[in-house]
Amino acid sequence: MADGFEIRRAGTVAELLAAEHLYDGPARPEWAERFLASPGHLMLVAYTGDGVPAGFVTGIEMIHPDKGAELCLYELGVDEGYRRRGLGRALTEALLAAARERDCVGAWVPVDTDNGPALATYRSAGAADEGVCAIRAWSFD
Repeated sequence: MADGFEIRRAGTVAELLAAEHLYDGPARPEWAERFLASPGHLMLVAYTGDGVPAGFVTGIEMIHPDKGAELCLYELGVDEGYRRRGLGRALTEALLAAARERDCVGAWVPVDTDNGPALATYRSAGAADEGVCAIRAWSFD
């Protein structure tokens, strides 16, 4: 519970689709099913007292022979009407707790260097700045 919000793990397609208004774009049921079926994928949703999704965070556990298991905070989103209340930090901290429960050795997040609110959220949850990183991407349309 975080200031009137209940944070819990999403475990059904219906829960993932109900949080669609928090995503960058529309959710697809087949992608939601695949997300839930993928080992290491995790979504935590913060619900209002009325049961409305107010925010979410997703993480993906990765493992490498020389690094052990790490959790990547893949995406964090808080509905505009619920921002600046500590909900982003609470979701981040809940994901970090889940990473510790999974025996991850650490966690990391890719974030745009000009995204002040995200940087402040992660800093408030104890993240250290490890320098500038460039991201290159491939799209398979």
